[in-house]
Amino acid sequence: MREEDVLAAVRALAPALRERAAEAEELRRVPDASVEELENAGFFRLFRPRAYGGLAADPACFYAAVHEIAKACGSTGWAAAVLGVHPWYAAQFDPRAQEEVWGADRAARICSSHAPTGEVTRVDGGFRLFGRWHFSAGCDHARWALLGGVVGDDEGRPVDMLTFLVPRSDYGVDDVWDTIGLRGSGSNDIVVEDAFVPAHRALGYGPVTTLSCPGHEVHPEPLYRLPYAAVFTTTISTAMVGIAEGAHEDQLAAARDRLKAPQGGRTAEDPFAQLRIARAAGEIDAARLQLHRNMAELYALARAGSPIPMELRARARRDQALATERAITAVDLLMENAGRGPLRVGDDVLQRAWRDLHTGRGQAANDVDRALVLYAQDALGMDVHDPML
Repeated sequence: MREEDVLAAVRALAPALRERAAEAEELRRVPDASVEELENAGFFRLFRPRAYGGLAADPACFYAAVHEIAKACGSTGWAAAVLGVHPWYAAQFDPRAQEEVWGADRAARICSSHAPTGEVTRVDGGFRLFGRWHFSAGCDHARWALLGGVVGDDEGRPVDMLTFLVPRSDYGVDDVWDTIGLRGSGSNDIVVEDAFVPAHRALGYGPVTTLSCPGHEVHPEPLYRLPYAAVFTTTISTAMVGIAEGAHEDQLAAARDRLKAPQGGRTAEDPFAQLRIARAAGEIDAARLQLHRNMAELYALARAGSPIPMELRARARRDQALATERAITAVDLLMENAGRGPLRVGDDVLQRAWRDLHTGRGQAANDVDRALVLYAQDALGMDVHDPML
């Protein structure tokens, strides 16, 4: 299977995913049929290493696929994006950990909750985990979880931030996700009673940030030499921009026939409605073009084996956060244009997009002010030490 075949297959699935958007909201998770179809289309293989049957694809293909899925159904796009990017992260781990994940099941999917809300204790040979981790999108469809945790010294002072790979047999899923937006993403809680995680299934933020991970020893593909922050945050923003474009396409079709009160006439003939439609399109295009430019430059450096400068990392982070802001601005403009229809409770594409985007804004990667400050600090020549770069 080639990358372009996967993208074509994902595009062909769009009508079915769109048809199940209301079902996803009702279930509060992505329908099993949608996950199975995405699996069969090869979507979850895009970022998996070739050594385990994956494609280690050009990131442009992965993000294009995420965009298409999110256009059809925001919740499915969000959950699929998160599940789809995690093979990239798992490929950074010790080869022994990767063999445990994919050795017996190459289709094993991985969810995550990176905020260090649980408790971690260092013990002989590894760590013990206990507690609750929140907002794990798509966790009902995963067999492993990436969980963030802070490790302290003998006096309890935090000394390191790590990510732990934990199998489904060592954690439970608590069905607590009940929100106004991204309802179908199934972002439930991961609960660990008491799990031992061997040291080879833990990875610190230091090696990830400096691009010196154990997995590099076994995976030569340039995909795995990209910065974590750029790969992950671009994944989230791409889903949000896809949601906005799906709403824009829907509203273009609706505006051609919708009557506008009180002056009468069709919405399509109203110059002020036209203005909002054009501005929304410009915001979406700007967001998508900047995301594509930055990732293309990052990937070109990775392919050449060249260092990735902090300036580019900071710019990618800046544009990623601004992309989410632009997506929200675009859909807010469309809501101003749509009259009272989307305000009714029901299966409305624009209403769902509005709810999804304003909910997604709360994801840590979408903190616009923080991303802009990090960019400005780097541009001003200040030392910047942040795991999101």
